[in-house]
Amino acid sequence: MSKAGAKMRVMKKIVDKVKHGNLIRTNIPAGMAVAGPPLGPMLGQRGLNIAAFCKDFNAQTAHYIEGVPLPCRITVKSDRSYELVIHNPPTTYFLKQAAGIQRGAMSPGKEVTGKLTRKHVYEIAKIKQQDPPMQLTPLKEICELVIGTAHSCGIEIMDEIDPQEYGEFLGQRMLVVEEQLKELKEKREAKLLRK
Repeated sequence: MSKAGAKMRVMKKIVDKVKHGNLIRTNIPAGMAVAGPPLGPMLGQRGLNIAAFCKDFNAQTAHYIEGVPLPCRITVKSDRSYELVIHNPPTTYFLKQAAGIQRGAMSPGKEVTGKLTRKHVYEIAKIKQQDPPMQLTPLKEICELVIGTAHSCGIEIMDEIDPQEYGEFLGQRMLVVEEQLKELKEKREAKLLRK
């Protein structure tokens, strides 16, 4: 046991510590990076120049519609420089935009919030395949992930959609969403009255 312990001490001295980059994962709206919270304090804690980062980010995301949420991976290096990787918008953003809805299901599996065709799923998967973590993933697997996300949002995947029927569906869905929002507001007010 003592020989093994001595060997371990020698090994610890030989092997240098690996210095990993300080990784920040956050969603930043396109073209709207500002020095205020929550981004400013996050970057300030790591000693980055916040104004330079915001200017760089806004310049890189100028081709996006302003306000689109973009997942970002910021690797902070030891010399206080950074490496910024900007991914495409989240799958849920694309699904909601394609389905023409504002919010997903409050109880997934029990309610349908929108409908999409398989072609929509394929196009979203092609866009998501450009993200660095998905570049080596086969398109079929990405399509399955998109379908899973759609089901968790309450979006139904179909072969074809009739535009008139879907327009009527969205009109009825708006009434349901208004009722759900009223219920949530009443619950919040009831909680406030209890306190």
